[in-house]
Amino acid sequence: MLEWFSNLEFFPKIYWSIALVGSLIFVITLVLTFVGGDVDDIGDVDAEIDADTGIGFQFITFKNLVGFFTIFGWSGIACIDAGLSKPITIIISVICGLIMMTIMAAMFFYMRKLNDSGTLDFKNAKDAVGEVYLTIGAKRSKMGKAHVRIQGALRELEALTDAELELKSGTVIKVKDVTDNGILIVEPLNK
Repeated sequence: MLEWFSNLEFFPKIYWSIALVGSLIFVITLVLTFVGGDVDDIGDVDAEIDADTGIGFQFITFKNLVGFFTIFGWSGIACIDAGLSKPITIIISVICGLIMMTIMAAMFFYMRKLNDSGTLDFKNAKDAVGEVYLTIGAKRSKMGKAHVRIQGALRELEALTDAELELKSGTVIKVKDVTDNGILIVEPLNK
């Protein structure tokens, strides 16, 4: 193996080195990702951290650079084996590496967007249509309950109304507003 490598010319030797080292680091990164070595453990920290998803589209990251050099090396070797000139080989391998970086950055960007906190946001109930479950008193005199579909799930939430008449069970309602503490302000849909 070493004899074969030492007999190569300088230009192919560079591409073979980049391809082999890039592939080795790629395999190690892949194994560590599946095993769990990819986790950044910061120990016991007593801090309040907001749920920030970080920067959106990150083009230059460690994994993207590993992908770039791996594809750069192997596409360069393919160009050399095809008998292309050195400038064309360099241009094609750089373009292939950049395409790989773009694909990986886009893949991680869209995977990050798939996360969902599951926290109920009452503001999403605005303009939702539902049904009164427990009678709601007229002019906010008595709190009742309403069934409303929020964030894809049917919820039973406390509700008040500004209507002149109380809203009986089974009345179809529309959410007009939501108070700061999560109480729905509803109005009858059929006036």
